[in-house]
Amino acid sequence: MAAAITEREAPAAALRRGAADFAGELLVDLGAIAANWRDLAARHPSGPVAGVVKADGYGLGAAPVARALAAAGCRHFFVAQFSEALALREALGHGPMVAVLGGFPPGADAGAGLTPVLNAPEDVAAARAADLRGAILHADTGMERLGLTAAELRAAGDLSGLGLRYVMTHLACADEPAHPLNAAQATRFAALRAALPGVPGSFANSAGMFLGPDFASDLARPGCALYGINPTPGRPNPMRQVLRLAVPILQIRDVAPGTTVGYGASWTAPRQSRIATIAAGYADGYLRSLSSRGIGILAGRPVPLVGRVSMDLITLDVTDVPEARVGDRVEMIGPEQTPDAVAALAGTIGYEILTSLGARYRRRHLEPGRPPGMAA
Repeated sequence: MAAAITEREAPAAALRRGAADFAGELLVDLGAIAANWRDLAARHPSGPVAGVVKADGYGLGAAPVARALAAAGCRHFFVAQFSEALALREALGHGPMVAVLGGFPPGADAGAGLTPVLNAPEDVAAARAADLRGAILHADTGMERLGLTAAELRAAGDLSGLGLRYVMTHLACADEPAHPLNAAQATRFAALRAALPGVPGSFANSAGMFLGPDFASDLARPGCALYGINPTPGRPNPMRQVLRLAVPILQIRDVAPGTTVGYGASWTAPRQSRIATIAAGYADGYLRSLSSRGIGILAGRPVPLVGRVSMDLITLDVTDVPEARVGDRVEMIGPEQTPDAVAALAGTIGYEILTSLGARYRRRHLEPGRPPGMAA
């Protein structure tokens, strides 16, 4: 028996309502992000706390996030790439430090007041040749990725002429407190600091800030915790949630028992069901691995994702929400369905969920101190 369309808006009606009504809305609470930064700053009395806003502020908007952090008192920012740094400098003006974790590309103009991170002997040589002062030196203490090794640091000789702002390293296993590499990196970084007297150190990432006093330094560099990702996996999340993704229902169908839904006919209705189709898919960063695993929240009740996530559409079983109507918005990420929870269902981490959020969502940034509905 064919499925019957029970609710569908005509195209003309959709146009009258406006295209924005049919786009998912991503609400970002900048006040919560600023509050998370203040909480982290209180945990790190040994020195200031930076804001890592790479990957467009973990998908939430680097410029508005950085401005909110700056208003809260943050004076140090990190991005991954030079182009990100140029955009952030324009957004923040001249004042806060903007450091480029990937370093400067060859021929990059350092006149924008940006701070390169020196990741290899070639970077150190280029900084010396350009008489560049005020860079950050990255030392590898166990990540085996970017950063100078202990042998390369010895071969680099006297670094005092660079006027280094910080020497930094990056923790590989901070989200596993008992991992022996954490203690090993702390020991190696302490020895490195002793060999560079007078150069401030930058050590802990988000999870590292919860490892104890051996991981404190002159500058902490949290990223994910600012955005509500749990920096202490396996324990209650100490951070505030900062976003809500709500996606509108485009259509609701009645489907009979035995009816299949979506690509591959991978889900079969076990009962008379109402299936809602919403305006998001893997092109919008809702991962295909969430097929028949994801959950939405509608009218305060969970509604399971049924069938495959496709490029632009997701289907949900709303049978148990009889009042559901076309145009209602389903919360796909939010306080009741956190990025970490979505990540667990997808078999990934909250970082990937946030940084995958697509450009088609209508982003609204709720300024600190403004009530809901007053987003900028």
